[in-house]
Amino acid sequence: SWGPWSPLWLTMAEIQAIADKVKSPLEEKENKKFPVFNAVEFKSQGVAGRTFFIKVQMDDDFVHIQVFESLPQENKPVALTSYQIHKGRQDEVTCF
Repeated sequence: SWGPWSPLWLTMAEIQAIADKVKSPLEEKENKKFPVFNAVEFKSQGVAGRTFFIKVQMDDDFVHIQVFESLPQENKPVALTSYQIHKGRQDEVTCF
């Protein structure tokens, strides 16, 4: 089960940087390139690291990505842990 949402203290530029780190793995999983990959909304939760749920615009389509950022002392890369394709502009970002 997921804990409460964390306060949204990150800027969209910081969230875009996190999304950019998992763009290539997502492209590999979907076997296509995403020339447009713009983070437009996010929520996060902190439990032994931080999980981000980010809505990303890809041309006229949207994808929701789940990204895990481990604690700094663990020195692990940001990881794409799940994603949902074929989302719309109005679809709310939720835990999945």
